[in-house]
Amino acid sequence: MSGLKGCPVNVSESNYRGERIMHFKLTEEQELVRAGVREFCQKYVEPIAEEVDMEPRFPMENIKRLAEQDWCGIPYPTQYGGAGADYLTYTIVVEELSRACAATGFTLECQTSLASFPLFKFGTEEQKQKWLTPLCKGQILGSFALTEPGAGTDVAAGSTTAVLDGDSYVLNGTKMFISNAPVAGVFIIFASTDKSKGPKGLSAFIVPADTSGIKPGEHLNKMGIRGALTSEVVLKNCRIPKGNLLGGEGQGFKIAMMTLDGGRIGIAAQALGIAQAALDESIHYSKERVQFGKPISSFQAIQWMLADMATEVEASRFLTYHAAWCYDQGLPYSKEAAMAKLHAAETAARQTNRAIQIHGGIGFIKGHKVERLYRDAKITEIYEGTSEVMRMVISGSILR
Repeated sequence: MSGLKGCPVNVSESNYRGERIMHFKLTEEQELVRAGVREFCQKYVEPIAEEVDMEPRFPMENIKRLAEQDWCGIPYPTQYGGAGADYLTYTIVVEELSRACAATGFTLECQTSLASFPLFKFGTEEQKQKWLTPLCKGQILGSFALTEPGAGTDVAAGSTTAVLDGDSYVLNGTKMFISNAPVAGVFIIFASTDKSKGPKGLSAFIVPADTSGIKPGEHLNKMGIRGALTSEVVLKNCRIPKGNLLGGEGQGFKIAMMTLDGGRIGIAAQALGIAQAALDESIHYSKERVQFGKPISSFQAIQWMLADMATEVEASRFLTYHAAWCYDQGLPYSKEAAMAKLHAAETAARQTNRAIQIHGGIGFIKGHKVERLYRDAKITEIYEGTSEVMRMVISGSILR
């Protein structure tokens, strides 16, 4: 299904105090998109999800199909090759993809939230036309390179440098755990242009993958989302034009933090999809598995586990959709995104654990979906800000 272009923003209105309130009913267009993505997943994503995880391999054929459906640039304007839809619609697409294959859902999230947002928000018109447009059209994949071997949460501790040399910047350093790196056509690289300034000396650069001096490493053998490619990226005397500076010197920390705020909504959607899949599998199995002459779904212990799972999934969905809605309304969303990611990620971890408990021994065996979901869920508590960092963001917001 295509038909995303011009998808309307979820409507809001004012209450008697003049505050903005959210309608929890999705638009007809958003419901059609959900149905279309679900049909797409049943046809293309689910049939190869286990294979993608076991080998592991990158599902390039489905990434190309996502591009054909206008799903690589959902929340960006049509003038840059996007679908002109809203962030909530994008969130729904990531949720449904992740429900079938978390690796595929994350690859789209990385493309849309991490690689494209910095260009859309901080790029010049020339940079947008040259790099954002092919990203939105899915003609190339993008990668966001911030983390280093010695600098994860502590971004300012990074050692990658960018030195101005005439009309060029020369980059040197090593990035680690970089998603999409082995298949990326363009990188957003963060490097220090003035180490003495700490975070204020960090800058962002657009680095095409075919630039001399940039080299992604081998795909890392991860516990989960194994079909989403991740590697180190080595920069050795990597020379790029001065015009590839994104947003100005010293703007890198701001660009990174703003990008991660929006990206956390995408990760919340991924975690939500994983949690929903765990619930789906558990309901189905509990109705089929017979013990003591009746389905285990008739036992109160199982019923209460399913009730808790369903409640937590719905709570995560409301938090995630609300954060996306705030983004669409132009309202502050940093705290809301952190709350959504924290709750959804920890929900996914709990739900997949419960799903294996409900399945018993068979859930512990490779080749069963709940075993894959269990492994996929853990990373949502770590990347784009750990659960501990989410609590720092939330507490910092409420204690001002």
